[in-house]
Amino acid sequence: MDADRSDANFDSDPELETIYADMEMMKERFAKLLLGEDMSGGGKGVSSALALSNAITNLAASVFGEISKLEPMSPDNKARWRKEIDWMLSVTDHIVEFVPSKQNTNGVTMEIMITRQRSDVRGNIPALKKLDGMLMDCLDNFKDQNEFTYVSKDDAGSKSSKKREEDKWWLSTPKVPPNGLSDVARKWLLFQKDSVNQVLKAAMAMNAHILTEMEIPESYIDGLPKNGRASLGDTIYKNITVDHFDPDHFLLAMDLSSEHKILDLKNRIEASVVIWRRKMTNKDGKSGWGSGVSIEKREQFEDRAETILLILKHRFPGTPQSALDVSKIENNRDVGHAILESYSRILESLAHKVMSRIEDVIHADNLAKNPSGDLKRNSLKDSASRASGKFPNAKEELEKINYANAPSSMTLSDFMGWTLEHERESNGNGTTTLAKQTSATNSKKLTYLERIETLGGRSPSTRQ
Repeated sequence: MDADRSDANFDSDPELETIYADMEMMKERFAKLLLGEDMSGGGKGVSSALALSNAITNLAASVFGEISKLEPMSPDNKARWRKEIDWMLSVTDHIVEFVPSKQNTNGVTMEIMITRQRSDVRGNIPALKKLDGMLMDCLDNFKDQNEFTYVSKDDAGSKSSKKREEDKWWLSTPKVPPNGLSDVARKWLLFQKDSVNQVLKAAMAMNAHILTEMEIPESYIDGLPKNGRASLGDTIYKNITVDHFDPDHFLLAMDLSSEHKILDLKNRIEASVVIWRRKMTNKDGKSGWGSGVSIEKREQFEDRAETILLILKHRFPGTPQSALDVSKIENNRDVGHAILESYSRILESLAHKVMSRIEDVIHADNLAKNPSGDLKRNSLKDSASRASGKFPNAKEELEKINYANAPSSMTLSDFMGWTLEHERESNGNGTTTLAKQTSATNSKKLTYLERIETLGGRSPSTRQ
């Protein structure tokens, strides 16, 4: 009787039922991961590292989708994301390394080896979670804004609101008031854009660093041409080996009119870099460069190629992964690298999508305020300016995300109220400006290390 009553209480408790359902779902997910996505049990599945990488990628795709509007995630999707990404990341609790430690037993001090979470995982997982939270906060900030709306592609009003990305016809089109956004709303929107841009650069730099640490698979090396010139083609090779090399002039001479052509250029250059490095370290027995090319010249050409790759990645963050990156991910056997790479990649992709949606609204505002202006020329100028910058370092970019009160957590109402309040204190009037707000925010900055340590974590470290 007591047992039956206990079972009945269990079945009638909604909270216990939810916990039980989550446990069953978690067991099912990890069972599939253990099978390597081969449900037949025949041992033909992928490695554990690739299975986890695919699981994180598929989870993000199903939860976030395309992000066609600037709006908060639904509570159900947000709860699902938090719960299931924590399941995946729980694996990292058991990725450990041996470190020396001292133990005192009966007055005798001995040095022993103990285990702790691997240094790269221990440093980077808290950082990625922080970036994740900043992006969720940014989307939540658009909950109460009423300065712009969205219209479907079939709506008559969409004809007067052109998107920047005309090829993505399925996205909703932002619509601003006839006279454009108010000054406060535009400044707040630029504020959000800057916050998301910091997340984008940090995730991009971290992902690039992790991919660099992964070994180049033999299957990729076996498919390479015999030399760098064969990989690049005569035209690209001549442009990259000229006496006076300029990256901007090089890119102007290349056809970057489509995503496919950008990816093809990246694949060619990456292949040539791998070939040249192997030549210089005598790891490649294939046909060489020729007796007329010195080691200094080889290093110079390799540096030029790497510079172009960094500029391409910085200028076109939404471009699909190159053949080398895909090969590394598919052949990687390090579970820690797999989780860090996939998590940073989906955050990079998410930040890029949010940035694009913010830029769509800014573009619509520019059209409303200056319908006859030369926006295309300005857009190209901005793109060239971004491309000329130095590619971000992972640790440096993470340390730049140092706002004490999380700048991306400011809603439009908060932004307006904060600005007006401090302006009244400073000059006694209600003039709305951004300068005072920015100055006050900067005075409260903490370093990235200080903020992470308050959460019980550590700053990202670079594995040697």
